Amino acid sequence: MMHGGPSGFHNAPVTRTLVISSAIITVTSALRGRSRSIGLSYQDIIQNYSLWKIVPSIFAFSSSPESIIGLYLIYYFRVFERQIGSNKYSVFVLFNLVASTFFQIVALGLIKDSQVLASGPYGFIFASFVSFYFDIPVTSRFRMFGLNLSNKSAVYFAAFQLVLSAWRRSFIPVISGLLAGFVFRANLFGICKLKFPKKLTSVFSWLFLLYPSSFPSSANIRRNAHISNIDHQVQRNNRSVGNFMPEPSESSIATLVSMGFESNAARQALLQARNDLNVATNILLEAQSR
Repeated sequence: MMHGGPSGFHNAPVTRTLVISSAIITVTSALRGRSRSIGLSYQDIIQNYSLWKIVPSIFAFSSSPESIIGLYLIYYFRVFERQIGSNKYSVFVLFNLVASTFFQIVALGLIKDSQVLASGPYGFIFASFVSFYFDIPVTSRFRMFGLNLSNKSAVYFAAFQLVLSAWRRSFIPVISGLLAGFVFRANLFGICKLKFPKKLTSVFSWLFLLYPSSFPSSANIRRNAHISNIDHQVQRNNRSVGNFMPEPSESSIATLVSMGFESNAARQALLQARNDLNVATNILLEAQSR
């Protein structure tokens, strides 16, 4: 069973905002009896120009099964925010929400289907699956009920369940999300390198001052001190072997990051472990327990 690293929203304020926003708008729509009507449709967007429906259609799920599975997937994908940082992840989220919504509107104009599309951040979720497929490595494989599975299978199964929850209504949002994810991965106009200015992100940071995770805890301070000790020990080891130390592979770093460890800490642990992934994992787990 694959997990997104340590529980909670530590080092994932953008994910926290997205989860909370989606949950609040979903509950509000349900209480007002509009859950099944907030999705995009040809009549509302193309014919009647009811553009106000775009915002709730992006965030609010239309049923309980969709919201449970969808929010879990958003929460799981916080692993990417921990990997690339909140500034860049903000761009990733915004681009995929906007691009997938644009593709849905274009599809409605071309197909002219009267059916209301599934609402909720389907586009963002399935855009994230593009990065999940290419950037999160398979670390273990096993057989169950005659099927060849991996540590990533549970996440794919959750996506399949999400599609089944809305079925035909979800086809266009899912395809739009996948297309947005591939466009982002193609790095058109250098989108992958963009990040929000510090002045803008500071506004969002202020919103999280009431959350304890916004402040460095004593456990984090001890962990950072231990990581610093790892760095010093690596430097001593480098000097003792004539400054020759092979650089950790990106796949090994990505594997540790997918487990919830910070990129720099993963790199230093791999250096100390001489690129032995199991030893590096033990070093990081030991650092967390202190």
